[in-house]
Amino acid sequence: MTPGCRRILISIGLGLLLSACSDGVHWQTKGIAGLTKPLHFTLTADGGHQVSAQDYLGHIALVYFGYTHCPDVCPTTLAKLKAAIDRLPESMAKDVRVLFVSVDPKRDGLERLRSYTAAFGPQFVGLRGNHEQLTKITKRYRIGYGYDEPDASGDYEVSHSSAVFVFDQTGDARFLIRTADQVHSIAADLKQLARQA
Repeated sequence: MTPGCRRILISIGLGLLLSACSDGVHWQTKGIAGLTKPLHFTLTADGGHQVSAQDYLGHIALVYFGYTHCPDVCPTTLAKLKAAIDRLPESMAKDVRVLFVSVDPKRDGLERLRSYTAAFGPQFVGLRGNHEQLTKITKRYRIGYGYDEPDASGDYEVSHSSAVFVFDQTGDARFLIRTADQVHSIAADLKQLARQA
């Protein structure tokens, strides 16, 4: 693992990580109902059109903050989410969206985002925003990120959160997927959430 990704910041607050699940549901991941704000954003999708949280109501939305040049954490996380989605019945899988929000919009243009997310499947959507839009969504979910010093060729790594926020079909936060969570646990929780619709 590279130095930049070893310094992954999960700045969603100690209280969020340690608080008990408040919706009475037993999740195999980490319940965050009532602890995280509902889904809300305005960004540009990798297809070039502006989207908001309203566009994903009716879907289970998994929101992950990362960047396409990430050497290990991002591709590993997205591959794990794909593996979990692949375990769902088709009727459930078609209603899941993975929203990959770039914290490196300088390098993550729409075409690069589109080709990157397409490699993981049709449920994956790349999102990017200007500085103001990115600041709004990262502050809303208490996400920290930072840029390393560029190397001789101008490349740099970005330290960022590895957590995945999961929102239900109404846009309410329900559970958090962490690095240690296994594919079978993620799939089980997604199934349970889909059945509650």
